[in-house]
Amino acid sequence: MNFLRALLHIAGIFLTAYILTAEVAQAAGAHNKRQKIAQFLDTENHTNNWAVLVCTSRFWFNYRHIANTLSMYRTVKRMGIPDSHIILMLADDMACNPRNCYPATVFDHPQKTTDLYGDNVEVDYRGYEVTVENFIRLLTGRVEAQTPRNKRLLSDDKSNVFIYMTGHGGEDFLKFQDAEEVNSYDIADAMQQMWEKKRYREILFMIDTCQANTMYSKFYSPNVLSIGSSDKGENSYSYFYDHDIGVSVIDRFTYYNLDFFESVDMSSRHTMADLIGTYNTSLIHSNPGVRTDLYARELQKTYLTDFFGAVQEVELTAEPFPIGLKQATG
Repeated sequence: MNFLRALLHIAGIFLTAYILTAEVAQAAGAHNKRQKIAQFLDTENHTNNWAVLVCTSRFWFNYRHIANTLSMYRTVKRMGIPDSHIILMLADDMACNPRNCYPATVFDHPQKTTDLYGDNVEVDYRGYEVTVENFIRLLTGRVEAQTPRNKRLLSDDKSNVFIYMTGHGGEDFLKFQDAEEVNSYDIADAMQQMWEKKRYREILFMIDTCQANTMYSKFYSPNVLSIGSSDKGENSYSYFYDHDIGVSVIDRFTYYNLDFFESVDMSSRHTMADLIGTYNTSLIHSNPGVRTDLYARELQKTYLTDFFGAVQEVELTAEPFPIGLKQATG
């Protein structure tokens, strides 16, 4: 009898050891799978691009600022960024302005070869929705719960974000609606919040306004490349006066950026250095500025499609990852 008890006791020990070993092996296997998934997702390459395009000006005589923004919108869409990843903010509706002798259209050239408004424009913030508060909330993600998806910047730590702004400004400020101003400190602090909340991998900030280069002078967050149209004390000048419409239809700095992009497509290997190298002060009539001290990569190795296109890095794996899958139990 004692022998039988001892035998059962030994068998129980072996069974317990076997169960524990199986559980440890299963846990280790699950841990290894989680590690593989984490390593796969934790890539240095960005996975998506976003564009935030902002016109802050109202009134007919600021027609060119709307055209600036719509021209940039057309470019990033042509390069492959979908509307779902573009936030378009227009402070006025020039297409429906009663002074517009070409109703429901916006042009950026007197030849009027391209209607920028067309039938495929998705405006996310329009008119009096374009405020400093809404702009800062958009960048930082501090929007109200009922805010629809198209009014949210749903970026993450793998996102490259292109921010373009145009309007009337001065030293360290940009006017919104001729009623309020956003200053360089506001945008600098918003970008720091974005970085702390992992809302971007890299930012390209481009601004076309008077004394534009002062608007990025207070930035202090990492991985931000900044470009402005004019130096402190300088104006940013308009271009192409249209006698039919009665106003200028684009600004010089934006025009020469777009002129370069007309020879670029989503498969291009052109770099930011190539774009910046085309800036000619005798044509732009001001001194564009570039700030690179916060930006980690060399401009010669930063492709335009890293910000303006939708080309994504794809990594092939030899085995599937069981993300969110559960085995059915009998």
